[in-house]
Amino acid sequence: MSLQVRSRPMLPVAILCGGKGTRMREAGETLPKPLVEIGGKPILWHVMCLYASQGYSDFVLLLGYGADRIREFAGTCPWNLTCVDTGLDTPTGGRVARAREHLEKGTFCLTYADGLADIDLPGLVDFHKAHGRAATVTVVRPQNPWGVAHIADDGRVDGFTEKPRLESWVNGGFFVMEPAALDRIGPDDILEREPLERLASEGELHGFQHEGFWDCMDTYKDNLLLNELWESGEAPWRSLVNT
Repeated sequence: MSLQVRSRPMLPVAILCGGKGTRMREAGETLPKPLVEIGGKPILWHVMCLYASQGYSDFVLLLGYGADRIREFAGTCPWNLTCVDTGLDTPTGGRVARAREHLEKGTFCLTYADGLADIDLPGLVDFHKAHGRAATVTVVRPQNPWGVAHIADDGRVDGFTEKPRLESWVNGGFFVMEPAALDRIGPDDILEREPLERLASEGELHGFQHEGFWDCMDTYKDNLLLNELWESGEAPWRSLVNT
């Protein structure tokens, strides 16, 4: 069941769609990563549904590798989409910089085409508006992919914890930004490095703590796990998409 759409200001949602998916080769070497499927639909569709089902359906797709194929898919979607070709090998920050004319009129959302979460997006936007700074990044505590051994002072292993959540917060990839943030993003920047570091050092970046489900389809194994969740009916983001 989808969430009831709340009445929200129409904010553009920029989605980074330029990746080649080099670690997804088992899923199809020539397929752009945003088009790799979960439950018979491209992961890009799942990401857009997360936003559209919560009232944000104005998308700016930042294209790179496989631009023509993604543009063709975009033509089948029911939302308002603008496709911007940002270059084949442009880094993530540079892709955002090249789409500035589509984002500089006011507050905008930004995310990746390979991350899924049961995130409260209006809550994220409200949090951003409340602190009044240039940018907000959603931070998450993903599961450690390994079991953790507990070592006593004398060297004994006195127990294990199977795949615990990390104690540290990491970049979960759901951003809200003001046009002022664009001034910190250069044409050759990697978004996750210089721009976020600049914003943080200037006190212009806040973190929205998401305690719920989050996963990133970074590898073929991730794709298998997300498909298993979807097919089992236990995908935590399923209630947030229009199936």
